[in-house]
Amino acid sequence: MPTPVTIIGAGPGGLVLARILSLHDVPVAIHEAEACVDARPQGGLLDLHEDSGQIAISVAGLFEAFSALVRPGEDAKRITDRHGRILFDDPGGREGDGGGARPEIDRGDLRRLLIQSLPEGTIRWGQKLVSIQSLENGRHQVDFTDGSTFETGLLVGADGAWSKVRPLLSDARPVYEGVSFVETGLSDGASSHPATADLIGAGTLMALEQGRGILAHQYADGRLHAYIALQRPEAWFAPATPDDHEAVLPRFAAEFDGWAPELKALIVESDLPPRLRPIHALPVGHHWDRTPGVTLLGDAAHLMSPFAGVGANLALLDGVELARALLDHPNDVEAGLAAYEADLFPRSAAAAEESAANLGRFFGEDTPGSVVELFSRRG
Repeated sequence: MPTPVTIIGAGPGGLVLARILSLHDVPVAIHEAEACVDARPQGGLLDLHEDSGQIAISVAGLFEAFSALVRPGEDAKRITDRHGRILFDDPGGREGDGGGARPEIDRGDLRRLLIQSLPEGTIRWGQKLVSIQSLENGRHQVDFTDGSTFETGLLVGADGAWSKVRPLLSDARPVYEGVSFVETGLSDGASSHPATADLIGAGTLMALEQGRGILAHQYADGRLHAYIALQRPEAWFAPATPDDHEAVLPRFAAEFDGWAPELKALIVESDLPPRLRPIHALPVGHHWDRTPGVTLLGDAAHLMSPFAGVGANLALLDGVELARALLDHPNDVEAGLAAYEADLFPRSAAAAEESAANLGRFFGEDTPGSVVELFSRRG
């Protein structure tokens, strides 16, 4: 290829893109705002799908290393009502070595695997994007808070929900989906709260009723991790100060009065600093006109709620498909970008439609029965 590739953001999609391009000796650099790989927690587990995430890991030549990090048995799924009555129970791990068709991996482990697969110096840590200027012939000037600046002929926005690259292509902005999570956990839950651990089971629990739910996971080491979900206007969650996430936890707890003590313990007994996570999404069918020298992948391109369970998998697949398109058009970057986007838009629109529909299933008047039906069909 005639030009180096500049990637903004060291998430899974950008990392896979960089990995595959580097395997083909294409010069690539990732600019990441975080100071280092462990600057912040990466969240809970991620199940890699056979038609997307697993394809990406295989094309990147990392499937054997990935398999060594899989959490066997932790792909189990259980659905209950507010009283803890079990309505659906899938033990998981029915294929291969126990990882199941959609094996689970810790998001942090996956990110480190991808980072360690890159040539040294590929990632420029601590480079927070300030501004981008469009120049002639599809080139862009990129400026960072550390004072560094440079020009690039191929810019990839892999910088997440609030992408600073997206405005070069689209006026769309994420919209609040009506649901917010607060992240909680019990660091030694299997020992300190055995009834809660027993109810969650070996993997993931979804305890649901209309407008609210508890989505929890048990790790093999006994940790319990949960997202407490409420369907409320965004203003309802406003903490006392922008960083005071503790302020919302008692309000969440009050909304779960009458729930089984084993479930409510994940709120009132949590020893993990709570983190409020409002759920936003881009419009279903989000797309843009071909703009020279720039494109998007992952949440920057198709942010959606987590209720289709495909966000990270799509980002990984985006990285593979963009790499393939560029490698298939080594002398015509614009043709490569056009080919990538032609497949990206319908693929992401279908996933966004599924995500929006599932949000209604999770928190609508027919839950938890509607979610039992959904997972029974998948099973």
